[in-house]
Amino acid sequence: MNEGAVAAPTERVLDLFHGVRLTPTQRRIAHCLVQHASAVAYLSAAEVAELAGVSQPSVTRFAVALGHDGYPALRRRLRDLTTATPGGPADAGNELQQAVRAEMGNLDRLAGQLADRDRIAETGRLLAASRPLPVLGLRAAAPLAAYFAYFAAKVHPDVRVLDDGGSLLADRLEQAAEAGASAVLAFVLPRYPRETLDALRDARAAGLTVVAITDSPVSPATEHSDVVLPAAVGAQLVFDLHTAPMTLAMVLLQAICDAAPADTQRRLEAFEASAARRQLFLG
Repeated sequence: MNEGAVAAPTERVLDLFHGVRLTPTQRRIAHCLVQHASAVAYLSAAEVAELAGVSQPSVTRFAVALGHDGYPALRRRLRDLTTATPGGPADAGNELQQAVRAEMGNLDRLAGQLADRDRIAETGRLLAASRPLPVLGLRAAAPLAAYFAYFAAKVHPDVRVLDDGGSLLADRLEQAAEAGASAVLAFVLPRYPRETLDALRDARAAGLTVVAITDSPVSPATEHSDVVLPAAVGAQLVFDLHTAPMTLAMVLLQAICDAAPADTQRRLEAFEASAARRQLFLG
């Protein structure tokens, strides 16, 4: 985060789970706390359990897993995090400026995550080796999937965009697997379409390794993915800002290029020659 900037309540709550390995049930609770950051600090364990759709003992075990004596201690910590006094540059300006500055914070956190280059490089090799490479994105995530696929097609021989739901989606995933695909890249963003999560299950059933770009390490996609790459979504405006997920997508595409540099260069040169011959661009 930029020096002097203060994280939003949801981001401060999210930091509680950093480095903690959570069970699927615990991830549901964590996701609930993040989604309702401003309210959960004043709810009882029973109310949190009802909100998350889990049992009350699960909430208590979750608090202990985070290093607290019980839920009351976790609730006190949540109150501290969600009532912290804002200050600094992030709070200057109008609501539009604050939304943009929040996106700057999201990008700073993403940059911090990328300190582990090996993980991104390994994921790039995994996707580069998948022939074909299915790219899944439904509803709000569809433009990101299309954007990634447009550029990925310049360096990968067979990129297949899956941006329509319905019963045919499972067919297309199975067809990709039968054609030789070994992995699928999925964009899973709020409000998490049910069809997307169903598709992740179908992809795994077809034998595909699921790589998910999603907004949080405790998003619902985590339970159905083999590799989770989180990038926060801005929620300060009427509609979400996807700056960090789009940036992460292009970083991942760079890793795909780096996985096979000779092939990448050959395909890029071939495309440029074709573009020049057909006079596709003005400059």
